[in-house]
Amino acid sequence: MHLLLPPSETKRDGGVEGSALDLGALGFPALNPVRRRMLAAVRSLSSNRVKAAAALKLGATQLFEIDRNRALRRSPVMAAMDRYTGVLYEALDAATLPAASRGFAEAHVVIHSALFGLVRATDPIPAYRLSHDSSLPAHPLGRNWRGPLVAELEKLAGSQTGPGLILDLRSESYVALGRAPEHALFLRVVTEEVGGARRALNHFNKKGKGEFVRALLLAETDHVDVDSLLRWATAAGIRLERGEPGELQLVV
Repeated sequence: MHLLLPPSETKRDGGVEGSALDLGALGFPALNPVRRRMLAAVRSLSSNRVKAAAALKLGATQLFEIDRNRALRRSPVMAAMDRYTGVLYEALDAATLPAASRGFAEAHVVIHSALFGLVRATDPIPAYRLSHDSSLPAHPLGRNWRGPLVAELEKLAGSQTGPGLILDLRSESYVALGRAPEHALFLRVVTEEVGGARRALNHFNKKGKGEFVRALLLAETDHVDVDSLLRWATAAGIRLERGEPGELQLVV
C-alpha cells in the first residue's frame, strides 16, 4: 500500500543544524535530473524579486518566500512530513507519531512536491516555495514533470505484490502534473446532508484526509487491497465507502 499525498504551500522553518539539501538522500533518484533543473530555475527566478513575486503569486507579506528559494542549497533540511504545515499536515501531526508509525510512513507515504517531484515522508528537504500553478520561465511544471512522475508512479505500483494498493489523496491540480496508475483509487472527502445527499468538501477535506492518514499510520497495517482497507476502516469507526469507479469516499 502507498498513500500519495499533496504538499502544502506553507512550510516550517529550520531543520537539522549544519545540514543542507542532498539530492542523493531523496527517494526516487530517477527524478534527480528534473529536480536539478527545477532548483536552478527557482534560484535564477529568485534573483529578481519583482518577477519572482509574480511567478509565485506572492503577496506583500509573503516575500520572505523568495529568500527561502534563494537559500535552497544551503538552508537546513528536515523530514518532508515535518516540513509541511498546512491543514492536512496539522491534522496528521507527524511530530507526535510513535517511532514505529514514522517508520511505517517512510515505507508507505509519498508526497508530491512541485519542486522535488515525489519524495518519501522522511526525505530531508529545505523550506521552499513552488506550487502547482507557479510559473517558471522556460520550465513549465507540467511539461517537465508529467512524464517522469507517471513513470515513477508506475514503478511504485510495480514494486508491490500484485497490482498494489495506491490511494491518491492529492488535489486534482497535482493529479494533473502526474496521473497515478489506472488502478489507483482517488480519495474524495464528502459530507452527508439531511436526506442523504452528499457533497464534496473543499477546505475541510484536508483536515479529514490528515486525520485519516494519521489513523492509518498508527494502525501500521499494509493493506494489500481495497477490501482489506474497507474492513479496517469499519472496525476503526471510519466511514470509508466505494464511490464512483476509481474512487473511495471518506464521509466526515
